[in-house]
Amino acid sequence: MDEPSRNTLIENARSEADRLNRLVGNLLNMTRIESGAIKLHIEPGDIQDLIGTAIEQLGKRAEKHQIKVNIPEKFPLVPIDFTLMVQVIVNLLENAIKYSPENSTIEISASTNNTQANLQILDRGIGIPPNDLARVFDKFYRVQRPESISGTGLGLSICKGIIETHGGQIRAFNREGGGTGIKIELRLNV
Repeated sequence: MDEPSRNTLIENARSEADRLNRLVGNLLNMTRIESGAIKLHIEPGDIQDLIGTAIEQLGKRAEKHQIKVNIPEKFPLVPIDFTLMVQVIVNLLENAIKYSPENSTIEISASTNNTQANLQILDRGIGIPPNDLARVFDKFYRVQRPESISGTGLGLSICKGIIETHGGQIRAFNREGGGTGIKIELRLNV
């Protein structure tokens, strides 16, 4: 086998192994969430670091999109389990990447009010049919699409479980002008 063919084969095998690893991890995390076995390690977390770590973990998967981050200066620390929240952001960004056209912009923003921190991830993808908005966080639920986009229907369910374990809320909405928005609300005080 020539060198380019061998490299392509190795890259495909690595990509499939990563996908299988994420699937098994998602299944394990869903089991932990449902059994109440997730023990949060809450510490004051820097949202800018959280977003940066998630983007770094995406690696090459994020290269074909522009990710624009808008976090106000002096944003307060938020009580979170940093590792679990990174997983939430990675899952949400993976969905935004998967359902958005190449070279489109994915926006991440944060704001606060007196009692909560709000994070939003916004894309300009295909959006979610209105009848499916309330169900996208259900375990194994997938929006029926004619495209062959792979997935198990666990990512958003895991996000919801982690956010609710933090005492927060997550919801999906369609953006005006096209695309999907995900809003996360987390308490500033535990």
